[in-house]
Amino acid sequence: MSVVEQYARAQIVTDADPLLGDRGAVPVVLRYDPATDPRSVRVVLPGSGPREFVVPRDLLEQGLRMPVSHGEVQVWPCGRVQTVVEFHTARGVSVVQFENKVLARFLHRTRATAAEPVPH
Repeated sequence: MSVVEQYARAQIVTDADPLLGDRGAVPVVLRYDPATDPRSVRVVLPGSGPREFVVPRDLLEQGLRMPVSHGEVQVWPCGRVQTVVEFHTARGVSVVQFENKVLARFLHRTRATAAEPVPH
């Protein structure tokens, strides 16, 4: 099984990192490693120190269609072309806005990777 990693440009609004908040589109890394955790995706945000969040993969898939939440993460569609992912931490709140097609393409690649046969 191979790792799926995709760089995406996303809008980020945060009170957790004042250097990052409201800067316009920034690079965000989406990473899926089925060998480590086949049910989760890692979202890495830039900033004064990169921050990594673990999100259930099915939460992102459901969030493309309807508002959903799990623990400190909320996901919901925003209009017809964007999806919002909101992270709540002790440091504050980070809101990341992705284009649907970018997130859907990444999730499609993770499903294809998860379906690969395991080598013997």
